[in-house]
Amino acid sequence: MLIWTQCLFSTENHAITCSTNTFRLAILLVDNGKERICRGQDADYVGKLMFFCIFALRTRNGIPHLEITLSGHYGYRRLMRSAIPSIGMVLVTSIYSIVDGLFVSNFAGKSGFAAVNLMYPAMMMLGSIGLMVGTGGGALVAKVKGEGKPHKADSIFSMLVGFSLAVGVVAGALLALLARHVAVWLGADAGMMRECVLYCRLCMIGMPGFVLQMAFQSFYMVAERPQLGTWMSVVCGVVNIVLDALLVGLWRMGVAGAAVATSVSQLVGGVFPLVYFSSRRLNRGSLHLLGGVLPGWRHVGKACVNGLSEYVGSVAMNIVSICYNIQLMRHLGEDGVAAYGVVMYISFVYAAVFIGYNLAVTPIIGYHYGARDVGEQRSLLVKSVVLVGLMGLAMTLLAELGSRPVANLFVGYDAGLADLTVRALRLYMLCFLICGWSMFASALFTARQNGVVSATIAFARSLVFELACVWALPAIMGIGGIWIAVDVAEALSLLLSVALVVRYAPDLL
Repeated sequence: MLIWTQCLFSTENHAITCSTNTFRLAILLVDNGKERICRGQDADYVGKLMFFCIFALRTRNGIPHLEITLSGHYGYRRLMRSAIPSIGMVLVTSIYSIVDGLFVSNFAGKSGFAAVNLMYPAMMMLGSIGLMVGTGGGALVAKVKGEGKPHKADSIFSMLVGFSLAVGVVAGALLALLARHVAVWLGADAGMMRECVLYCRLCMIGMPGFVLQMAFQSFYMVAERPQLGTWMSVVCGVVNIVLDALLVGLWRMGVAGAAVATSVSQLVGGVFPLVYFSSRRLNRGSLHLLGGVLPGWRHVGKACVNGLSEYVGSVAMNIVSICYNIQLMRHLGEDGVAAYGVVMYISFVYAAVFIGYNLAVTPIIGYHYGARDVGEQRSLLVKSVVLVGLMGLAMTLLAELGSRPVANLFVGYDAGLADLTVRALRLYMLCFLICGWSMFASALFTARQNGVVSATIAFARSLVFELACVWALPAIMGIGGIWIAVDVAEALSLLLSVALVVRYAPDLL
């Protein structure tokens, strides 16, 4: 459960202390007072970062305590109680890239910031394989549990985890080898090439952990231990923040330091659940990793097909990001890419709210789908529409009111770039009024084992509509068309989602 965070700034010593009622974290950016390690302005940036990123969980005996079961009726309170840990878990995971961006932008400048933003989409395409396996596999495992077959559920879970680990190792090695070619394809110039390649190759060290971490996000909920996933994400987030503060902020290692911080935090997030779910002593939940005979590869294929919509959505989003960068380089140059980077970082946080909610509700719907409880599925649909709408409204209002502080946090060192970023945020973030409904519609069909329709919504929403708008609207409206392209695309995808729910889920209406 999210609780209050307090940041105390000592301007006299330029020391930043962030504390909560569960833990205290302090980073001192000065020595004994005779010689400053960081300038006061640098310390202020780190202080803002800690305020933006650190939150804690109310705990019992040091570990968050929240009991979740998939069966039974879900009212609004129980549904949100189940979703909050998953939302918090994805929020913390999304902070990894934001922390890197904040430190690189403020301590390494616009060129390093642009390099990170250029390479990030390619790396996310690989990491999203874990999201595909976890989301599709989580729904499959939940369905099997709902059918009363716990041992088979453990077997399928074990196969999917092994597959995710193997994919992470192979995919990471391949991208590390092809990093220079990928950077060229993404549009990196000679001045950015070294930083692009260095950042990518160092991040690939943590790719196996990243894929596993993305996969386990859904399995924590299926295991009825969402609080453990949230707690682990907080630990990884703190590791990432502290290492960024040291490697980038204090020791000025630039993009290399940011990459190392990210890799270490991802490895922590991937290794811990392997140990936990393999241990009968530590894991007293309802899902376990098994050795010995595992189910056939058809289960992996089924999970991947079922979770294809999440992977398609993520890949499409990153392809669109690449196209945005190309258009912005053409119209605004490096400043356009930097402004879009800020927009994307805030979008990651906002999208994480919807993704976390969907990760929580998908196994619940999947369980009741396996149990053939249509009434509870209909109830979950109605409540989700209401909750997603309220969350979208709240986040949109927050984005409109907070655009200036956010721009100053990232690029306040350049007044012109900050003004551009404010305008971009205010136009782009309007999409969150409605995009949550389309994302939920896709998750609904994933839970009901209809991966084709789910992928259709995700593919149309994230690639077809938005890509068409990104290329067409700037030709009609100029640079403003780039920032509202996503708004038009989301309106079209909402119409498609409603039509597909009416056509393929009439029993829920």
